[in-house]
Amino acid sequence: MEKSLLLLVLLSLLGFALAHTNGFGEQPLSKIAIHRTTLALNNNASVIVSPSLVGLKGEDTEWVTVDLVSPNPSSDDWIGVFSPAKFNSSTCPPENDPKEQTPYICSSPIKYMFANHESNSQYASTGKASLRFQLINQRADFSFALFSGGLANPKLVAVSNFISFDNPKAPLYPRLAQGKSWNEMTVTWTSGYDINEAVPIVEWGRQGETQSRSPAATLTFDRTSLCGSPARTVGWRDPGFIHTSFLKNLWPNSVYTYRVGHLLSKGSYIWGKNYSFKSSPYPGQNSLQRVVIFGDMGKAERDGSNEYSNYQPGSLNTTDQLVNDLNDIDIVFHIGDITYANGYISQWDQFTSQVEPIASKVPYMIASGNHERDWPNTGSFYDKTDSGGECGVLAETMFYVPAENRAKFWYSTSYGMFHFCIADTEHDWREGTEQYKFIEHCLASVDRQKQPWLIFAAHRVLGYSSDYYYGLEGAFEEPMGRESLQKLWQKYKVDLAFYGHVHNYERSCPIYQNQCVKSERSHYSGPVDGTIHVVVGGGGSHLSTFSGVTPRWSLYRDYDYGFVKLTAFNHSSLLFEYKKSSDGKVYDSFTIAREYKDVLACVHDSCAPTTLAS
Repeated sequence: MEKSLLLLVLLSLLGFALAHTNGFGEQPLSKIAIHRTTLALNNNASVIVSPSLVGLKGEDTEWVTVDLVSPNPSSDDWIGVFSPAKFNSSTCPPENDPKEQTPYICSSPIKYMFANHESNSQYASTGKASLRFQLINQRADFSFALFSGGLANPKLVAVSNFISFDNPKAPLYPRLAQGKSWNEMTVTWTSGYDINEAVPIVEWGRQGETQSRSPAATLTFDRTSLCGSPARTVGWRDPGFIHTSFLKNLWPNSVYTYRVGHLLSKGSYIWGKNYSFKSSPYPGQNSLQRVVIFGDMGKAERDGSNEYSNYQPGSLNTTDQLVNDLNDIDIVFHIGDITYANGYISQWDQFTSQVEPIASKVPYMIASGNHERDWPNTGSFYDKTDSGGECGVLAETMFYVPAENRAKFWYSTSYGMFHFCIADTEHDWREGTEQYKFIEHCLASVDRQKQPWLIFAAHRVLGYSSDYYYGLEGAFEEPMGRESLQKLWQKYKVDLAFYGHVHNYERSCPIYQNQCVKSERSHYSGPVDGTIHVVVGGGGSHLSTFSGVTPRWSLYRDYDYGFVKLTAFNHSSLLFEYKKSSDGKVYDSFTIAREYKDVLACVHDSCAPTTLAS
């Protein structure tokens, strides 16, 4: 028996090693040893890109055709897309490593594709290929380079003509977020305009009424703001300027139109596209309210580039399903592991472009994950390198959250009958810490008569998950996860707790101290005597396997990509739906029906002692 158990453990560890050997979780651009590039220029090789000028009608996304010819083709030849277009050693910072060989390229491409991609399978024999790439406006020009030698030993064979957008500095990719009060919306966007060149503004107002203009704050950062490689080295790319405007005193439930722009020093204006959003309901308002929650989506390329080991295969499906359902969504929560840029700064632009159809229409609220924050010796709770040297700077700058200090990524926000407490698992949450005090205050301060639906969310699984690795550890949770927090969830009667980090879907029963407190599976009513814990980390990144053991508290598990949608019909009726990203259909659901007295009802460990005084 003991030998069998030992064999099982060894096989499990072997599976862990194989999974990591196969590259799961690696940023695709990290496979390119760009600093090892040597020159192998060939006059008979060519890379020609057309058109060379794009965005002539204000487009921020364009397709280009890359025709290449190589006299010595090989199956491991690849095309790298560089931006800025000039990528030789003259762009390297002075502190970079000594130039061991020319051309000494010290910046990664923003994307790559093998020359034999899809319809070009004959490239290795013909030496000719025609590839299609999608470019987004990223504030600089582009060039395409042909390399031989594979990703590990790149040899530069030919470089293309330069390609640029008509206005590289244009204001782009607006993302909405809730402000610090219910009647405030923030708009954040990216441009190439410093405040010395142009004043950032938002023109906005209720639909059909006179529009007003509000100023915006401007932020940026340089290499020295980041914590390590690759963010400070081969992954570095100028982030441009990030602007945020605060639209205040909004009328509830009203449609507002807006556009972001810049007043140039000569007095003319540069405007982005026209957008609209619906303002939040008054806290406690009794109306139809719909929330989407998921984690770990990342980004992917519609042209098929950058694919390595099926890194984030579900990302586009999730994005597209949310776009399809957008008229029935009021607010989105992406609870950590946002882009998986892992220190390759260009990928944040790619992500904001991907989610623009969603984030420009409804509030796109984020939480901090390990791939945003973790870096050794920087104050993160986990002494890991998962952020690739970003150490939180990109997430804190590219997106707004209503936190008191965005470097401490915990915050609360309300939407109508919902109240949300968003924790930051990359900082200590245990009893006695600053964050623990915030969590308790957030849970305790909500008026459940007006906002009956109380939601807790965090990136790592502080509650329950039967993930394979959590199963090996035996506790089915992040180490030290729920020990401090479960008494708060119980005391303040949290309805639902959501987590990412584990890339699958799982729903628990209403649970307290590892015991199910209700036997129902599809409908819950009566007192809130336990919290339902939900892992919803299947937004897009490579999937996580489950433990071979299914705990009694685990009601539904799905090894697939998807997201959760909550629909509050009123103060006493809530619908929970888990939808797959592949088809948008509902695969798990339940309802909650209860009255205010059920929230007030004393359950185990929830009420203070009563007095015998009359």
